[in-house]
Amino acid sequence: ILHLVHNLIHEEEEKEDNRMQNVGEQGHMALLGHSLAAYISVLDRERLRKLTTRILSDTTLWLCRLFRYENGSAYFHEDNRDGLVKVCRLVINARYEEYASEGYAVLSSKQPVIYQSASSRPGLGQHLCSQLGLPLSSLCTVPCNTIFGSQHQMDVALLDKLIKEDVEAGKLPLLLIANAGTPGAGHTDKLGRLKDLCDQYSMWLHVEGVNLATLVLGQVPSAIMAATRSDSMTLTPGQWLGLPAVTAVTLYRHEDPALSLAAGLTSSQPVEKLRALPLWLSLQYLGHNGIVQKIRQATALVEDEHSSPVVLFKFSQEMSAGKGLTLGEQLARLVPSSGVEVVELEDEGTCVRFSPLLTAAVLGTQQEDVEDLVEKLMELVPVMSSTMCLRQDFREETHRHAASLRYIEELSWPGLGAVRYQPQTEGVDENRRKQELEKINTELLKKLQELDTDIVFSTGPEFGTEEDCIFVGMVTEDVDVPELVDTIAALGRDIEESGRLLENMTEVVRKGILEAELQLQKANEEKLMEEGVLRQLPLVGSVLNWFSPVQSSIKGRTFNLAAGTVYCVYIQSPPPTVKSLSSRCPEVLLLLE
Repeated sequence: ILHLVHNLIHEEEEKEDNRMQNVGEQGHMALLGHSLAAYISVLDRERLRKLTTRILSDTTLWLCRLFRYENGSAYFHEDNRDGLVKVCRLVINARYEEYASEGYAVLSSKQPVIYQSASSRPGLGQHLCSQLGLPLSSLCTVPCNTIFGSQHQMDVALLDKLIKEDVEAGKLPLLLIANAGTPGAGHTDKLGRLKDLCDQYSMWLHVEGVNLATLVLGQVPSAIMAATRSDSMTLTPGQWLGLPAVTAVTLYRHEDPALSLAAGLTSSQPVEKLRALPLWLSLQYLGHNGIVQKIRQATALVEDEHSSPVVLFKFSQEMSAGKGLTLGEQLARLVPSSGVEVVELEDEGTCVRFSPLLTAAVLGTQQEDVEDLVEKLMELVPVMSSTMCLRQDFREETHRHAASLRYIEELSWPGLGAVRYQPQTEGVDENRRKQELEKINTELLKKLQELDTDIVFSTGPEFGTEEDCIFVGMVTEDVDVPELVDTIAALGRDIEESGRLLENMTEVVRKGILEAELQLQKANEEKLMEEGVLRQLPLVGSVLNWFSPVQSSIKGRTFNLAAGTVYCVYIQSPPPTVKSLSSRCPEVLLLLE
């Protein structure tokens, strides 16, 4: 099987040595790896052991060479947090010699402490404590810099102080989680200083983050190169290379294989080693040059590939959270291949993030997409600026029409504002009032959407709290706000008046029909009294009418909508046509026989 796979890869490499593979081909290789792993698992035990050992050792060697991590071992895992959990167990077993026999009882003598940055992944520390059975008091979150350096970097001086306090309190500093690219802003901690601090207190240093991908490049910034000195690091090559369904990898250094086995970092089960097969196939398929080219292409999408390959931006410091949200949503809709997304940061609020290392390989982002992104951004910013300038004018004009319009305060809405048309509903019960309000504002929204304008009218956010409102989108600086508000109010009044006219007409018609029915019933009774009962019998009536015909005029009725009255009209034989009758009676005719 290994020979067949090598032949398949060799045939592909002969077609083109240095080509870039698209996501579809890489996805095919990853799926092939999963299918092949299921097939290999049914081999006899000896062949399975040899094959899985070869796959695991080759993949580990390639990854250590690619990411400059000498003498390392690898653990392949589906959950990208699982590698850190296993590393923590390894450190606990190494620092507490009686842990294997005594269990958690030995931890009470010296409580272990795990340190993490305030910029770490949300919920990571809680997940570790839950998986390790440690209390949350064993987790120490270190604040980031507040004065000097990046506000997303761990404060090294404060960390040193916290460690000293824990040592004096009889606790055991166990492990430090550092970032080479924080999840939000992509900033890198001062890994060199953190490693020196960990060596001073005999702590384990674990590093994770998107910037670790740049270790495969020819020139690596010193801040990232320091990660190669760490005791362990977690890599996510599936995201960086656009490989679906590929496991994450934790590289680590430890000399005691028994402790690694006890921690779950290694396994004697050959089937578990097959987790590396999809990645093994993908690395073979891409080759060293293909891997480096993918990372280089992603980092080159930012202006300086030697800085953090993550770009964050927002509209302005004065903007509300909804502005960044809308800007990011619109950019993602206009340039979907760019991979921009909206993130929430503790200090900066809602921002738009461009992180090509996480998205470029999957979406196939090119330089043209980045240029298109910048162009769309330059188009949106002036519109957002003019909208912000005109929001107060829109509010004031709406208050000027307070008799019919109500301004809705919706801070998260990024557009011009929101209004609600308020119909005159004195003396109407609450249910009828709500129905009227919903009906008029729904019809008003349809009318506004039919206008020949670039302004977008909608019902607002999907999960908004306000109902029966009209949300006005962003506008350009040349929009006439008073005219816009006047148009909204005028259309609302027209809809309200038309609705009332229709209701009045309906009531008048209903009463007229009832009156006509009463007159018809009375006419039938008079006819019965005039002609007699015998003429109403089918057979006898026909004979009587033949011998003695009854001369009677046809009585019609006309209904005047304006007066709401039914008038009788006598028509002599022969009766006139409907056309001639209509010419004589200009009112709406209801000819009832």
